[in-house]
Amino acid sequence: QVQLVESGGGSVQPGGSLTLSCAADTAIFGHYTMGWYRQAPGKERELVADITGDGSRINDATSVKGRFTISRDNAKKTVYLQLNSLQSQHAPVYYCMAAPPFVRAAPSWGQGTQFPVSS
Repeated sequence: QVQLVESGGGSVQPGGSLTLSCAADTAIFGHYTMGWYRQAPGKERELVADITGDGSRINDATSVKGRFTISRDNAKKTVYLQLNSLQSQHAPVYYCMAAPPFVRAAPSWGQGTQFPVSS
């Protein structure tokens, strides 16, 4: 398991922007596919976006295309999620995920971060 530490949450106004960060404690960060998921109360956790180890391929949920952007800095062992045009429906808990490059290995999850969207 990889320890993941999320940061960047905080209150934001409707229409505002926020950047979430997730730092991973692993020497082979560049081999992990990293992702962001979100979970609203009473709903299942869903993919927001993920990115391959070398950053060559990104998979975005249709609902966030053009507004949310995932990126990574392998030198800093950190993955980011830039969120733009936020509205109250975007205030579920966001989780960072690290998928290891090993067969049948379970992913690691961050502690979750949430940010109130209010004027």
